[in-house]
Amino acid sequence: MFEHFFQCPYCWEEISVLLDPSITRQTYIEDCENCCNPIEFTVSFQDGELLEFAAENIEQ
Repeated sequence: MFEHFFQCPYCWEEISVLLDPSITRQTYIEDCENCCNPIEFTVSFQDGELLEFAAENIEQ
């Protein structure tokens, strides 16, 4: 697993997520551990290296 730190698009707190580098491309939704708002993650890996990471708010 790969720990990646980022800033929540809602509360702006720095939090981290665990990413699985064996999955080359994924998009999923997970709640912020601080403010509980849903964040859409887009992640891609190549040869075990993180190529793309996006954490975006979900317009409600």
